[in-house]
Amino acid sequence: MRKEETTENHSAPINQEEKEHLKKKITHSIFRYQRHRRRVRFGFGAAASVLLIASAGFYLYNSEYNPTSIESYVKATSCKVDAGSSTEVTLILDNETNIHVDQDNTNIKYSNTGSKVQIGSLKEVDQVTEKNNEIVYNTLLVPYGRRSQIELSDGSKVWLNSGSKLVYPVIFKGKNREVYLEGEGIFEVAHNEKQPFIVKAENHEIEVLGTIFNVSNYLDDRNISTTLKSGSVEIHYGEDSFFGQKQALKIAPGTQAVYTKNAKRIAARKVDVENYFSWRRGVFIFKSDDLKHIMKRLSRYYNVDIVINNVELENQTFSGYLDLKEDVENVVKIIKETTDFEYTTQNENQIIIN
Repeated sequence: MRKEETTENHSAPINQEEKEHLKKKITHSIFRYQRHRRRVRFGFGAAASVLLIASAGFYLYNSEYNPTSIESYVKATSCKVDAGSSTEVTLILDNETNIHVDQDNTNIKYSNTGSKVQIGSLKEVDQVTEKNNEIVYNTLLVPYGRRSQIELSDGSKVWLNSGSKLVYPVIFKGKNREVYLEGEGIFEVAHNEKQPFIVKAENHEIEVLGTIFNVSNYLDDRNISTTLKSGSVEIHYGEDSFFGQKQALKIAPGTQAVYTKNAKRIAARKVDVENYFSWRRGVFIFKSDDLKHIMKRLSRYYNVDIVINNVELENQTFSGYLDLKEDVENVVKIIKETTDFEYTTQNENQIIIN
């Protein structure tokens, strides 16, 4: 057996403290296994303990690859990396080097090895793909008022909307391709049935093989929405159960799944998907959306504070097509033509609607 061969050839002495630590881990594992299967006998558990202790030298001293999970990386760096506090599109290499991306060309492309990054049409940088036997993660920050596009090392493309953050490995290893999103992104995933692509958020992950979909996960929103244009996705949501499994929902093209963060519930509905992809080409399409929702999206897109002082006005609905190539004041004027309100401009960064 492979484990016995490993014990024979690679065992190494361990000290008493390490033995005690390992013993606790073994006991905990046996307890969980008993509860899960309800048929593990003590004799088998004890035998397993002896076998694991005998081979502990190999486990403790010969581990070659122990990558940091993307969730752990995000938690460790979140206080330093905030899209809302940035003023420029910024690429952060391994949480160390910040590269500000030129305003006229925010396209970023990785080589298939992950070691080269093309920024715009003129700049290319080199980077390592592993450090101390761990995956190297990069972060792309897109502030309010800006957009960006990135092609990852597997060929998948992501369009990031205003106020968004994407964390990803420079090269995908292991059984899954995992990225972490805050804000809004459109994903066009390169197909690889042997290595599913997973978009992660807090208590939420979307698994795909190859497809096109939109994810909106702003920290100040109550919901996480996933809108599927083509292909198929499976959404895992809620907190892990005792057996380490989340609840799951599959959706088909033309469907949007909305996960309520506080209630930890999800619901699916049919939608016109183009309404959720149009910002990629500089257009907002609304259909019976309330004014509060519309102004919140415009505020993010233009990086302008828009305040509505009338509660009844907030709930009025609007349908239409907004060309975002216009400046924000002209866009507000267009909405005003169909909805009765007055507004004032306090300064270039604030609009008050009454």
